[in-house]
Amino acid sequence: MSRADVLVTAEALAAALADEEPPVLLDVRWALGRSDGHEQYLAAHLPGAVFVDLDTELAAPPSAAAGRHPLPPLADLEAAARRWGLRDGAAVVVYDATGGTAAARAWWLLRWAGLAQVRLLDGGLSAWTAAGLSLEAGEVLPEPGDVVLHAGGLPTIDADGAAAWPEAGTLLDARAAERYAGVVEPVDPRAGHIPGARSAPTADNLAPDGRFLDDDALRARFAAVGVTGPVAVYCGSGVTAAHQVAALAAVGVEAALYPGSWSQWSSDPSRPVATSSGETTA
Repeated sequence: MSRADVLVTAEALAAALADEEPPVLLDVRWALGRSDGHEQYLAAHLPGAVFVDLDTELAAPPSAAAGRHPLPPLADLEAAARRWGLRDGAAVVVYDATGGTAAARAWWLLRWAGLAQVRLLDGGLSAWTAAGLSLEAGEVLPEPGDVVLHAGGLPTIDADGAAAWPEAGTLLDARAAERYAGVVEPVDPRAGHIPGARSAPTADNLAPDGRFLDDDALRARFAAVGVTGPVAVYCGSGVTAAHQVAALAAVGVEAALYPGSWSQWSSDPSRPVATSSGETTA
């Protein structure tokens, strides 16, 4: 993949929406600890955008065994995608109001499920409004689609794979640095990180305006954290790690996602935990 396969600018999206076959727009507003994404969507969204509920449509129910946002069963994801109006061969653009950190989950899942034409709106809602483009209010209920999904379009690893990964390549922890260090842990059972993982917070993929860094800056950012060999990424529950996978894909680096992420790992007492002090505990 390249940047053009992953991202679309607000201006280019506006032009595409005027085409005879415009892309399907998905609004994925979500943030940890908030539940008002749908209300925000109803108040103002991109014209024609369909709301997607991350917790119920982009994830299976949470559990200690599988994590806070397990991958949804393929049949459930396909049914949701048809509700959103997705048809075979159609282009899709996903966005949010948080620099793509939530929308990247939809980008990753649909790519994983075999759709080739899925992109993130670079800069999300703020980039759209900054370009002087219009919004609309209210619910959009599209005609049902007929898309057929197939799992395996992007690579994944499980907990055993994450444990072994640092021996052969680079395992990136996409959470905030203080969570990686074990200084704080607001939601999961134990604080710290997977032994051997490198800290690479998702927020560092973005410029101050919420757009992705340019390609040279992204390459420098990943070189600085020591990315070499095969790459895999995890976060708290497999959401913001998808943003990291997208950022890597934009500069031509394929990365595997660990969907269970820290929420699954830290719930298993048999899994060791490392902290910034170098201490590793079982």
